[in-house]
Amino acid sequence: MLVLKLSLVPGFLLLISLASKRWGPGVAGWLSSLPVIAGPVVFFLTLTHGVAFGTAAANGSMAAVFASVSFGAVYVFIARRRAWPLALAGGLLAWTLAAAISATLFTSASGSLLIALLTLLIAPRVFPAKGEKPGASVISMPDMAVRMLAGFLLVLCVTSAADLVGPRWSGLLAVFPVLASVLAVFSHRHQGYAFCAALLRGLATGLYAFVAFFLVLSAGLARLGVAMAFGLAVLTALVVHAAGRRHLL
Repeated sequence: MLVLKLSLVPGFLLLISLASKRWGPGVAGWLSSLPVIAGPVVFFLTLTHGVAFGTAAANGSMAAVFASVSFGAVYVFIARRRAWPLALAGGLLAWTLAAAISATLFTSASGSLLIALLTLLIAPRVFPAKGEKPGASVISMPDMAVRMLAGFLLVLCVTSAADLVGPRWSGLLAVFPVLASVLAVFSHRHQGYAFCAALLRGLATGLYAFVAFFLVLSAGLARLGVAMAFGLAVLTALVVHAAGRRHLL
């Protein structure tokens, strides 16, 4: 299980980086919003700790959409005038504060869904309007290797921490911006601000599928069992994700 958890992120980072080179940052961000980290993490937590733990973690992950969008919006706001270290620090601080608010105020399934949907409705207004056309994505082999190593190390830290806290924070930590932070920093450094902003806008758009995935889990784990609930959640997320392609920010 550990090998699977740790191989998913580097592999998906490779696919997203190639997608950004082929189709641009908006599509890459949209693809990165799929629950390829949080989904498997919650799956393993459910197998380890039981359905009730998994349901609570799914609610936490759904509420953490607020934190994910907060990270992207603050990163983009700072990145307009500052270098990536300050933008990353600001984005991670915003994520932490938003996650703490979600863990404190939105503890039920209905509360998690409410904050997630409100966040997605507001998201187009907190990202800057499209400006200059993003530059082309040029990714060297050493750069790709560093991206994958960074993703590997981040997911190792996050999944280890998730096993030490309760189900609510396990779900929130499952949505820690591993992919977003790696992609934002490397795109900011190598392709510039416009590319980075387009990527994070695309990520925010695709989070409707993320919410759909965890909503199905929250409602279905206790009723359908682990295998059927996760299967239905994956199918629902893919349908919603495909439908949202035309509405990229």
